[in-house]
Amino acid sequence: MDDDAEFKKLRWRCRRGMRELDQLLGRWLEAAWRQSPSAERAVFLRLLDCEDDTLWRWFLGHEVAADVEIDALIQRIRALPV
Repeated sequence: MDDDAEFKKLRWRCRRGMRELDQLLGRWLEAAWRQSPSAERAVFLRLLDCEDDTLWRWFLGHEVAADVEIDALIQRIRALPV
């Protein structure tokens, strides 16, 4: 699959039905996906597999992801400029 087709599919997967999550995930996708190493991309794909309510609790800081790689990525996403 070419990069543009994969990117479009990922953009669609970042649409969660909650505007705030859409913005957080989409912002990282636009800002970091193309230059990220494959390991970080794999963590992002695992993050996209998580349930929306869980993601929201993690992003708000009400809970911490048990997976340290996912938690580290969440912190980087939260730190991105708006």
